[in-house]
Amino acid sequence: MRSPRIPLTPLEAVTAGLLAGAVGTVCLDAVHYLKYRRAGGTDSPPAWEFAPVENWEKAPDPGQVAKRVVEGFTQRRLPDDSAWLTSTIAHWAYGSAAGAAYGILAGSLPRPSPVYGVPFGAAVFAGDYVALPIAGLYKPIWQYDAETLAWDLGAHIAYGTGTAIAFWLLSRLGTGAVCHRP
Repeated sequence: MRSPRIPLTPLEAVTAGLLAGAVGTVCLDAVHYLKYRRAGGTDSPPAWEFAPVENWEKAPDPGQVAKRVVEGFTQRRLPDDSAWLTSTIAHWAYGSAAGAAYGILAGSLPRPSPVYGVPFGAAVFAGDYVALPIAGLYKPIWQYDAETLAWDLGAHIAYGTGTAIAFWLLSRLGTGAVCHRP
């Protein structure tokens, strides 16, 4: 006989979600790294993940979004030498924050399940293709070829699945990051 599940507190759900979102980000990056290697890339995973970003014109999309937010808030231009750090922090923060949102949602369910990661990853993918064209960082989704969309959808499904599995494990096992009350 199974013991009844002790629900997570909101803080536990957010904490587990943040950690799970970081795991999901590793999964998303693994798919993008695989694509990079298939295209002939030779950098190691850490060298690829933390590759230098010389200026804002070469910054990836998370960095571009963070730049707009920071510059809009502070009314000051960010120098080119901050492009790498800003982009790296924004990428990991976005993945972790989406994981926290997942934690709140999944933590409120009677039983979190790893299978919820697939629709979660697809929803994050869809959200990116709605918000980023509005921001002028992506083209409308219909202007991308099927292969590009398939790789990106696959990466986001990997993100969602990695996030959901990590959250499920954290919520079930109480690994110290998320402790169940007696």
